[in-house]
Amino acid sequence: HGGGIDLKFPHHENEIAQSEGATGHPFVKYWIHVGHVLVNDEKMSKSLVNFTSVRDLLVQYHPEVIRYLLLSSHYRSPVNYAPPLITAAKQALMRLYTALDCVEAGGQVQAEACEPFYQAMSDDFNTPKALAVCFEFVSEIFSLKSTDMTAACTHAANLKHCLGFLGLGQSVPREILQGEKALDISIEDIDQQIALREKARLEQQWDIADRIRDQLAEQGVILEDTEGHTTWRRA
Repeated sequence: HGGGIDLKFPHHENEIAQSEGATGHPFVKYWIHVGHVLVNDEKMSKSLVNFTSVRDLLVQYHPEVIRYLLLSSHYRSPVNYAPPLITAAKQALMRLYTALDCVEAGGQVQAEACEPFYQAMSDDFNTPKALAVCFEFVSEIFSLKSTDMTAACTHAANLKHCLGFLGLGQSVPREILQGEKALDISIEDIDQQIALREKARLEQQWDIADRIRDQLAEQGVILEDTEGHTTWRRA
């Protein structure tokens, strides 16, 4: 069970009292209390008008860049969002993908080599330490790719295996390394176009609906129709 560190007292203590009082059984065994999100070292808050949503960030950055920024700090520590830090996160992610791009990740994963990564993750989800292990694989790949390609491929397999636990490094490296750019359309315009497309579909104006979908695709927005509603993602 988890939430923000500010919920530890009294909210979560009240949950324990209520749940255990009602059931007579322990509530949960494990708790995760996350640190606050900061913006330029100041707590993110709507009242301070420094609030940034993930939806807004996804217009500017690849999702893995945002994920890397969050993982670069321990979950119990504050996460500071500032332009220089997210730029550094993007550069670090590009280095990981550069290593995966320069060799085939087709070797056999070595459990023993990955053990330091497993230990870091078992140590209260110490993701900064786990990422440090990943960069050790990166160093090995770069140093061996010109002399021992087999060993370099094995390290690449280890790297991709470990990054998979973090939700990183699973995209096609060449596509990521071609560069990230902001969308040429705002979220408000995307939502408006989706609404117009929904109206056209209800009126069975399939040519209009298809044209809107194709135009958004040209602007880097892919529509996905699931369970009666439409979502979008970056191309």
